[in-house]
Order: sequence, then structure tokens, then C-alpha cells
Amino acid sequence: MKNVVRFLKDKSGATAIEYGLIAALIAVAVIGGVSTLGQNANATFVKVAGEMAN
Repeated sequence: MKNVVRFLKDKSGATAIEYGLIAALIAVAVIGGVSTLGQNANATFVKVAGEMAN
């Protein structure tokens, strides 16, 4: 019975899950930012290549 009570009071697992969720949200934000930056850079390179071809 002591083990069950101790298990129910243990909050370390919840903290680890919270840190995991925060890390996942940060990863999604970074991926979104890098994707947008890559698309903008690609558009710039295409424009420059087009100007050099003329």
C-alpha cells in the first residue's frame, strides 16, 4: 500500500512529459521557421539566376 501511495504522489513523470511537450513545440516552431526561410532564400536565388540569365 505504501508503494501505491508513493507512486500517486510522485510528480517526476509529469514533469518529464511537460519538458517533452515543450521540446516538441520548440521543434515545430524551428521547423516552421527554417522552412519559411528556405522558401524565401530559394525565391531570391531563382530571381537572381533569372536576372543573370538576361
